[in-house]
Amino acid sequence: MEADGLVRRRRMTAETTGNDSGVAGASAGAEIRWLRGRFWGVSESIVGSLTPRIGGETELQTVDFVSSAQDAETEDTEPDYEGLPQGASTSTHMLAGAVAGIMEHCLMFPIDCVKTRMQSLQPDPAARYRNVMDALYRIVATEGVWRPMRGLNVTAVGAGPAHALYFASYEKLKKTLSDVIHPGANSHLANGVAGCVATLLHDAVMNPAEVVKQRMQMYNSPYRGVLDCVRAVWQKEGSAAFYRSYTTQLTMNVPFQALHFMTYEYLQELLNPHRQYNPSSHMLSGALAGAIAAAATTPLDVCKTLLNTQESLTLSPLSSGQGQGARRHISGLAHAFRTVYRLGGLQGFFKGVQARIIYQMPSTAISWSVYEFFKYGLTKHQHNKRKTQYVEAEI
Repeated sequence: MEADGLVRRRRMTAETTGNDSGVAGASAGAEIRWLRGRFWGVSESIVGSLTPRIGGETELQTVDFVSSAQDAETEDTEPDYEGLPQGASTSTHMLAGAVAGIMEHCLMFPIDCVKTRMQSLQPDPAARYRNVMDALYRIVATEGVWRPMRGLNVTAVGAGPAHALYFASYEKLKKTLSDVIHPGANSHLANGVAGCVATLLHDAVMNPAEVVKQRMQMYNSPYRGVLDCVRAVWQKEGSAAFYRSYTTQLTMNVPFQALHFMTYEYLQELLNPHRQYNPSSHMLSGALAGAIAAAATTPLDVCKTLLNTQESLTLSPLSSGQGQGARRHISGLAHAFRTVYRLGGLQGFFKGVQARIIYQMPSTAISWSVYEFFKYGLTKHQHNKRKTQYVEAEI
């Protein structure tokens, strides 16, 4: 790197101490030297520059690289990854959010398949499971090792843009509203409102993918693949079928995300008050926030699954004895609530709660950890680029 060359040139003009030693960094590209009693690190890659913990409160300081040996010694501080440079922050948040969303959904997809099946109100006798592990074992043993992964491709396609909009809008609104509601400090109200608005954009993109995914996850799903499912739903139920559960999903996700973001930010204040890059605090805060929000919104998730899957075994008894004009589809949150209560009682609203919590805890932990990791890595890259540009301008 150019900065590395500047360090070597300065070492030619100033006498170094004899006992200075180089220390190997976390990656092959990192090289740390002692120069005139000061610690100086140079990283050759974004990932190689990541350290376990960096301060989030420091300001970017300007270093005079061409000063003489008699100049006062200065220190190069790390960038504040919580305050991204203007003009690049939105793209950074979108890229970090897209990667986080895809990894979150893909890594935990088998548990999501189990959750969908366990929320079935009238499952086939062969699809009645005791717990999550029993479900996974029986699905793999009877239907094949790849069966829990059906629908993964459409989920990945939807998760990228959905989470890009989700995190970018959340970060922008959180900062804007916090400056209005509680200038200079974190506002839980701003976090909650930002999470709700971000959910509107996320679900608008993700809802069609959810419909296709859950229909392919059901036991004895009749669809050969994603395109076959899309074509069949479009021809038999119309385009509205892809958004039949949208209002229900919003009714679920708005309180879910509000509770999720408020809990995450609150736990960050307790575990990571200086807002440093600290993977363990991001993972723990994300996992606990996801578990609490998932448990509280399970009844709405059961209704959403019913609206998305339109279980044939559930609809049959509801329409038996009725005329030709009987309603063929479950439509609307109120209709779904009545159906769940009629077939499962109050207990029916918490079908699959164990699987939902087991799915959400690592999912939100992964999402926040990956998001914060990439946000910090991209910000550090921008910091190094600006530092290099400044050095070139000074020379």
